[in-house]
Amino acid sequence: MPSSKSVRNADNPESQTSDLAQILGQIPSGIYVLTAHHEDRRLGMLASWIQQVSFNPPMISIAIAKGRPIMPLISESRHFALCQLADHHTTIKRKFAAPSDFADDPFLGYQIIHGKSPSLPILADSLNYLECEVSCHMDVDGDHDIFIAKILNAKTLNPGPPAIHLRDSGFHY
Repeated sequence: MPSSKSVRNADNPESQTSDLAQILGQIPSGIYVLTAHHEDRRLGMLASWIQQVSFNPPMISIAIAKGRPIMPLISESRHFALCQLADHHTTIKRKFAAPSDFADDPFLGYQIIHGKSPSLPILADSLNYLECEVSCHMDVDGDHDIFIAKILNAKTLNPGPPAIHLRDSGFHY
């Protein structure tokens, strides 16, 4: 029989918060560079909260933290691309994890290609990409907004295993 010290009290709020943080952090996700373009501005950011939500038509959801500079570009253009990364893309991950502003072009120094949309930047070194059109934007009560998007185009560029992201805590990146 376990000692009383090793049994967790399910009614203890601190224990529940700790459990929830660990459980949420263990939900696996891929790692992508989300890109958008509108008028003369283009931006990219690291994204991992992406999920398929429909078979027919093929659709995905993506959660983006409120206030991120890329959100107005997506809202205004109604389009974005997702470039899937592998574990070895450490430089790309580091570059797009850092916040960027409109003054800097985050794609300088990277080979960019274009799919069906001539304006969406796509990282040529990524494993694959999805070009998407926003179907629904939900401003939810939490700290992220959710976009549901129809996949317009997809292509494999560099086949390989994708990076899988697990977090230490579900309460921060």
